[in-house]
Amino acid sequence: MKKILVLCTGNSCRSQIAEGYLRHFAHGKAEVYSAGIETHGVNPRAIGIMQEDGIDISGHTSNNVSEYMGIDFDFVITVCDNAQENCPFFPGFAEKFHYNFPDPAKATGTEAEIMAQFREARDQIKEYCRKFVAEHL
Repeated sequence: MKKILVLCTGNSCRSQIAEGYLRHFAHGKAEVYSAGIETHGVNPRAIGIMQEDGIDISGHTSNNVSEYMGIDFDFVITVCDNAQENCPFFPGFAEKFHYNFPDPAKATGTEAEIMAQFREARDQIKEYCRKFVAEHL
C-alpha cells in the first residue's frame, strides 16, 4: 500500500484538508498522513468547510513532521512554499510534489468573506487531490 505525507507549515488547514480528500479519493488504496514543520492545531473553520462537503476531519490531530521520520513514504506533497523550503530530508525514495495553495488561516474580513476564502482553498485542494489520486494511485 502506498504511503502519502502532506506537509504544511502548521498542519492546521491546507494539509488537513488535503489529508481528508486524499483519503476520500484513494478509497483505502493509500495510507495518508499530514504534518507540519510546526503544529498549530486543526483549524475549526477547516473542519466546518470539510463537513459542508461530507468529509469529517474532526478527529484529525496536528502533528509535527518529526513524528514520521521513520516511515518510508512513497509520496511527499508540500502544500505551501514555507513547507517546501523547510522540509526535512526523508530517507528513501519518496517522490516529491509541490503546490502552493493560498492559506485560508490568514484570511481577513467579515466571517462570510473569511469562509469564502476557506471554501476557495478547499475547492482548489479537492481538485488537486482528485487528480493526484487518479494519476498516482
